[in-house]
Amino acid sequence: MNPPTTETETLTFLLNGREVTTQIEPDEKLLDVLRERFDIVSPKNGCQPMGQCGCCTILVDGRPMVSCVMPASRAAGKAVTTLEGLPEADRRALAAAFHVTGGLQCGFCIPGIAMRAKAIIEKKPEADLDDIRRGLMMHLCRCTGYKKIEDAIGVYRDACQGKSIPGADWSGKLGSGLPRFQGEAFALGEKRYIADIKVAGMLHGALRFSDHPRAVIKRIDTAAAELMPGVHQIVTWLDVPGERRQGLVYRDWPVFIAEGEVTRCAGDVLAAVAADSPAAARRAADAIVVEYEILDPVTSAEEALAPGAPLVHPDIHPDGNVLSRSAVRMGDPIEDALAACEHVVHESFETQRIEHLFLEPESCLAMPEQWLHETPPPYEHFEGPTSDSVKLHVLSQGQGVFDDRRQIASLLGLSEDEVQVELISNGGGFGGKEDLSVQGQTALLAVATGRPVKITLSRAESIRLHPKRHPMTIEYWVGCDAVGNLQAVKARIVGDSGAYASVGSKVLERAAGHACGPYRVSNVDVEAIAAYTNNVPCGAMRGFGVNQVAWGIEQCLDLLAAKVGSDPWTIRYANALEDGDTFCTGQVLEGGVGLKKTLEAVKSQYFAAGYAGIACGIKNTGIGNGMPDSGEAEIVVEQWADGQPGLAIFTGFTEMGQGLLTILIQALCETAPVEARRVRVVIDTSRPTPCGMTTASRATVLGGHAVRLAGEKLAEALKSSDLAGLVGRIFRGEYVYDETVPLGQRRGKDGGPPKTHLAFSYATQVAILDDDGNLDRVIAVHDVGRVMNRILCEGQIEGSVHMGIGYALTEDCPSEGGHVQAKDLRAFGVLRAHQTPDIDVILIEEPDPNGPWGAKGVGEIGLVPTAPAIAGAMRRFDGQLRIRLPMSDSPQAKALLGKKK
Repeated sequence: MNPPTTETETLTFLLNGREVTTQIEPDEKLLDVLRERFDIVSPKNGCQPMGQCGCCTILVDGRPMVSCVMPASRAAGKAVTTLEGLPEADRRALAAAFHVTGGLQCGFCIPGIAMRAKAIIEKKPEADLDDIRRGLMMHLCRCTGYKKIEDAIGVYRDACQGKSIPGADWSGKLGSGLPRFQGEAFALGEKRYIADIKVAGMLHGALRFSDHPRAVIKRIDTAAAELMPGVHQIVTWLDVPGERRQGLVYRDWPVFIAEGEVTRCAGDVLAAVAADSPAAARRAADAIVVEYEILDPVTSAEEALAPGAPLVHPDIHPDGNVLSRSAVRMGDPIEDALAACEHVVHESFETQRIEHLFLEPESCLAMPEQWLHETPPPYEHFEGPTSDSVKLHVLSQGQGVFDDRRQIASLLGLSEDEVQVELISNGGGFGGKEDLSVQGQTALLAVATGRPVKITLSRAESIRLHPKRHPMTIEYWVGCDAVGNLQAVKARIVGDSGAYASVGSKVLERAAGHACGPYRVSNVDVEAIAAYTNNVPCGAMRGFGVNQVAWGIEQCLDLLAAKVGSDPWTIRYANALEDGDTFCTGQVLEGGVGLKKTLEAVKSQYFAAGYAGIACGIKNTGIGNGMPDSGEAEIVVEQWADGQPGLAIFTGFTEMGQGLLTILIQALCETAPVEARRVRVVIDTSRPTPCGMTTASRATVLGGHAVRLAGEKLAEALKSSDLAGLVGRIFRGEYVYDETVPLGQRRGKDGGPPKTHLAFSYATQVAILDDDGNLDRVIAVHDVGRVMNRILCEGQIEGSVHMGIGYALTEDCPSEGGHVQAKDLRAFGVLRAHQTPDIDVILIEEPDPNGPWGAKGVGEIGLVPTAPAIAGAMRRFDGQLRIRLPMSDSPQAKALLGKKK
């Protein structure tokens, strides 16, 4: 390996109207110069050096450029403008436009898009929707589906022409469009993500990954790397004082692989380096010498389950590679029930592995005891340690700060009280940030060095490390009577869970429990297996196993409709679940079932369309299946810096763009007479508010209940005092739902009907093709129980449907030999604004008895019906049954991917 060059050159340019001079490395990019030399953080690093996400967009001599690939030397003598340097009128207009329209969710991509908006409107002041969509071609957003981004740019365009920006609804009441908490700061890039934070004395970390998915680690030699310039510390398995293996459900995932141990995937970490700069840390990580005995990897679930297959976890699972088996059985023996059916369809389906592609790569900053109590907190949103017992303060972007704390403390051999974890921000998750990513290695480096350490993954490293959506094979036998009433469903499901458990057992459990879709079926026999392989782990992703089975069961209904002589809408309406019906897990639905209303809402449009496909969906709210679901919150009355009282809501749930913090503020405003703009929300472990992972559409329901209960206590106190008189008081709310039982079990001593989940959401989606067979629009009708915030709710569904369209037609994450094959972001097939069909959202309110004010979850179910609805429309156009995802060889997929304008 050639030593890095130490030669530098002088760069002088105009930065936001001011001439600046700095020294740069010959190969340094402009983005790094802006962020590291000048603390300009509005341009975000989402994919360097790929230049394909648009998060780092700036203006160079007035032209929009992606700064992560632009050599810094090319900026010499040029005018470089970032969001920080725009005229204040532009900044305010952009911030207000994105804020009031709901044009941002996680917010990570928005500063780059805001700069693009400035360029679009400056080039063409009267830009129409097509102009805006073409202008956004360089940008990715994984949250919004682009619709509300397009709305925001339209509002900004109108503001530039002198029109007023619509006012926001600050009432805070349920159903209002209260803007996203801190939304304007996110839009302008002022709200820092962890990668944006710098603290005194901070070191930078990097990881050394395994070169092979399955190999014996013979030797890890760090000697040469330790002597490299700028290196302070290298840690390996030998330095772990506590439990080396961690995990959310099973402790099978080593934070470091040990010498003599066999690696299980290419994302395994062998060592971590702390150095003066990210570049120095990565150079040292690359210099660590590893000696391997290479073994053949197990690269498919079928291979893993075959007799005599190499064992992925011989010490934990010595009898085979089965992580879990889940079963649902109800009614008569399934073969007898199928034999009695008038019509039976038998078909096998396949789904693909999917990359979450959240725009913020994983990042963590850990600060040890020696530094914590001597250095003032950095930046206004940093809470800092709240107890002298805290030995380590960790800034995380994970989906569960209490689970992060538990695992970090276990790794370090500390008590949980000695570790405090705070969510600074989360630039998108979709389930991909549930597991520990870099938090463990960062924490260990901070303790070992006695200094703050930050690790931020590159996009390639992120893809290598975090779990994906499960690829599954699903075989169905579905039978009905002569008129189309469902009688029996048999399903056999196998999912590739990859190298580690993550939450794979729960994903396959959820697939089994939803395998019959939202329909009445009296005879059920479903089995689902999660298999270990040497592929990248698979875990939680939006829909959590239900998308995969919906792909199969919904198409089986279409096939049955044809056999019966009916149509896809009618057969669904005839079999749709209603209040009092029994779900396939045996749970009796006790209210809040709005499925038929969603079908009725699309009936006329479905039948009027020439080429339309239809599919329904059901998705649980809450983890359930025998695990208590709880939400906890504390409301603290504070004295704010302006001398007036304010309120802080503390909770353990995660805001990752879904608008949770806004919903919690609305829950409080609905319950107590307080002003929305006098409430802030803090997510950390400083108070006893453990809530579990933010997943399964549970945060709005459980967090809403907890804030409601705390708010009622505050409201009672306000009857005898004003808010100023309550400063220092704490009002606690806790909601627990513990009535569920494990899948396949009965409830109570008398063996009553089981409850597997506290609530369910329902949806119907219709996909419509134009006369040429191209996907024109998707109509998404969702029963959300109660619309807590219409703008945010619509945005969640639009983003989900966008993800579902990609899942159906273009997205894939292929793996060969245990290595993910994608070399850049485009390879994943995520659709951009100009490729995204129109999405129409219709909201139905059928209150659930267990939800706060009747609310249900919406984030998970949003893409459950999308892929089969599109497949149905395509089959109506050309008569072909498509059983594999993505349907990338279809004319519809090729049309979207080939769409340039």
